[in-house]
Amino acid sequence: MAKKTATRREFIGKVATALSIVGLAPSLDIAQERQGRQREAAEELAPLTPAEYDRMAKLANNENGWGPSETVMKAMTDALTYASRYRYPDGGIVEAIAAHHKVKLENVMIGAGSGEILKVANSAFLVDRKRVVGVDPSYDSVYRYVTNSKAEAIKIPLLKDYRMDIPGMIRAAKMNYRDIGFIYVCNPNNPTGNIIPKQEIKTLLDSIPSDVTVLIDEAYHHFVTSQDYATSVPYVQEGRLVIVTRTFSKIAALAGMRLGYAIAPKELIDRMRPFAGGSINAIVKHGGVAALKDTAYENKIRQMTIALRDRTTKELSAWGYEVIPSEANFFMVHVGRDVSGVAEEFRKRGVLVGRKFPPMNNWLRISVGTEPEMDRFMVVFKEIFPKGGIKTKPDAGN
Repeated sequence: MAKKTATRREFIGKVATALSIVGLAPSLDIAQERQGRQREAAEELAPLTPAEYDRMAKLANNENGWGPSETVMKAMTDALTYASRYRYPDGGIVEAIAAHHKVKLENVMIGAGSGEILKVANSAFLVDRKRVVGVDPSYDSVYRYVTNSKAEAIKIPLLKDYRMDIPGMIRAAKMNYRDIGFIYVCNPNNPTGNIIPKQEIKTLLDSIPSDVTVLIDEAYHHFVTSQDYATSVPYVQEGRLVIVTRTFSKIAALAGMRLGYAIAPKELIDRMRPFAGGSINAIVKHGGVAALKDTAYENKIRQMTIALRDRTTKELSAWGYEVIPSEANFFMVHVGRDVSGVAEEFRKRGVLVGRKFPPMNNWLRISVGTEPEMDRFMVVFKEIFPKGGIKTKPDAGN
């Protein structure tokens, strides 16, 4: 373990030396969107110093607390030799992704995290105030991109059991057919952690007009155990107008290095490519290739994450708090009161947790960290929230 830590510190030091990255626009209600942003800004916590940050249990951003594998670390360290070059060997990252998914090179586009891919999709498909259809809440960066480009979004509320309303999305797509730029699906969904079953994905694709593009964000694909789930890459292989996005930020623990990609038919990749920034660095490209090959480490991270997720959610339920069954590396727990200010209570006790996700104002999102981090979280949770839960009157924010 000591050797691994030393290796990481050496690598980080080298990187620091060598390297000197949104609307459902009016989202049907511009005032509401602005109020939401102002509320989020008011909830921003004061920045932490590096020393303070290092001491925290970091459970706020759906990261991989174990870090990259030794194989990936070595590949990135070796790639530092290209830090001074423009036309460097990139390790064959696009080729590796294409082979991994059994698609052609023309079906792959890489970006600085899947977040950049989502922004590129916004620029490519939401011209002339086109609309995006998605559920609410979901990964809200997509909606911020839309707002910033003066496009529009149609947000479909989650169902009462927090599932994504596929019939509602189908109705919205048909009613606004001529104005739809693309449909956005996060599967598993962020922040709720639940999935859209494979049959419902098929129903969605079969029910909407065949020329409507559907972007399916599979950032948390690796953590799913449900037999009702399936990746949507086969729809790309069939030639359907489907874009599947993936990231190396979660399972491969490369969030700070920024690498993601899209798998899509050539015609969609060709529309998106002009908007891509080409800002991916040499180091992470080599790390990504190594990560795709290191299936043993991927399986290890998957197993540890799922085990800690299930253990923690069971403990929360036993303490008297409702948890949405999650298929991701995070989960949501109902704490019985508005979570504004809750993050500060946790931070004072050395734990970073997620922000508020309106309209689910009483739900706290927790990333799955390492075992010591999750143990620390449960100790703090029990200090803040009493056994048996907090009873509240039901309302739209609960």
